[in-house]
Amino acid sequence: MKTSRRRFFHLATGAVTLSAARFARAETFPARPVRVMIGFNAGGAPDVVARLLCQWLSEHVGQNFLVENRPGAGGNIAVEAVVRSPADGYTLLQVGSPNFINSTLYKDLKFNFLRDVAPVASIGRNPFVMVVNPAFPAKTVAEFIAYAKANPGRINMTSTGTGNLTHVVGELFKMLAGVDMLHVPGRGEMQAQSDLLADRAQVMFDPIVSCLGYIKAGQLRALGVTSAARLATLPDVPPVVETVPGFDVNGALGIGAPQGTPAEVIAVLNDKINAALADPAIKARLVDFGFVPTPMPVAEFGGLMAAETERWAKVIQAANIKPE
Repeated sequence: MKTSRRRFFHLATGAVTLSAARFARAETFPARPVRVMIGFNAGGAPDVVARLLCQWLSEHVGQNFLVENRPGAGGNIAVEAVVRSPADGYTLLQVGSPNFINSTLYKDLKFNFLRDVAPVASIGRNPFVMVVNPAFPAKTVAEFIAYAKANPGRINMTSTGTGNLTHVVGELFKMLAGVDMLHVPGRGEMQAQSDLLADRAQVMFDPIVSCLGYIKAGQLRALGVTSAARLATLPDVPPVVETVPGFDVNGALGIGAPQGTPAEVIAVLNDKINAALADPAIKARLVDFGFVPTPMPVAEFGGLMAAETERWAKVIQAANIKPE
């Protein structure tokens, strides 16, 4: 009896000590600067969003949150650097659609994204717009599909590069709409848009922030948005999903951490990031960059990461997309 009581006392004491240590760790986090790694160069919309978020966190959390750009290999270099970092919450990763796509696109990765990156917080979703050259005869998605079916393989679909989200979104449209188009990738946003404006390509699925100016100037025609609902920035443009069932597509942006990062630390980060997304000034700036602020609990964001990875895996495999 004494042995059982002694064992119970030791187990109870250990549990209390562990619980107290976890509470203390959450209470004191962060105790030093936090790095947020980005897999792309400075200046793009994801980089600007990360710096905006880090500035808010630095001002409201009491420690500096610093952006560190690690471009290369479609974002894979940054992921590898983060998964090799200590799982303590002080090295974070800006995660997004390229990571979900790369999980299937690249066959020789030194990490498994869903296994090695823990979800922390969602930042936002960014819808795309199906745009055509104004000379193109179709003025609606239905007319576009009818024309494409009558002229198989004669429509050039451009993108910002093979395997890019602008490419796989187009491939998903081809699959769901049952049309055949020739993919003619550009080398980045500028070349893709130049080809579209010059009528060397006829259609593109472009982030709204990239093409809104051309649409308003009448240089490109918007046939549909890829979100499920209409957008305040383009209220007269219907969602593509109204014509093509299942075509509800948005890019995603969020924060991840090395797998094994303490749950209580992740909870602190999720709470602070969600607070930033509730700030009207942050909301407005995100909208300016084409994002819809989308705060989520940790588990919900983890589910989104898994669902998006599975969705793009099916498209990449069906379209037989290979990295350049």
